[in-house]
Amino acid sequence: MENVRPNLPKRLFWEFKYEDIDWLKEYASVIERVIERGTESEWNQLIRFYGKDKVVNTLKNETNYLPVEIIDDVCKYFNLSKTQLKCYTRRRSLPRQCI
Repeated sequence: MENVRPNLPKRLFWEFKYEDIDWLKEYASVIERVIERGTESEWNQLIRFYGKDKVVNTLKNETNYLPVEIIDDVCKYFNLSKTQLKCYTRRRSLPRQCI
C-alpha cells in the first residue's frame, strides 16, 4: 500500500514535504486542510480516497477548526447541521466568539 495517496495538489500542503505525507495515518489533518482550502473537486477527491463516511465522521468528530463560511459550505455539501460539527460546537463554547 506504499505510495497510495489521493490526487490532491501540492499547493494545499505547502509547508509539508508532500512526498512524505502519510495519507492514511494523517487523514484527519488532510481532510481538515482540503475542506478548509480546497475546491469542491478536491472535496470529491477526499470522498473517493477516504470514503464519504470517513470524511463526514472526521468533520463531525475530529476537525477542531473551520472558518464560519466553510462550516456553512460543509453543511450544505454534506447535508449536515452546524451542531453536528465539532468545530462549530467547540467554537460556540470558547469565550468571546461571535457566530
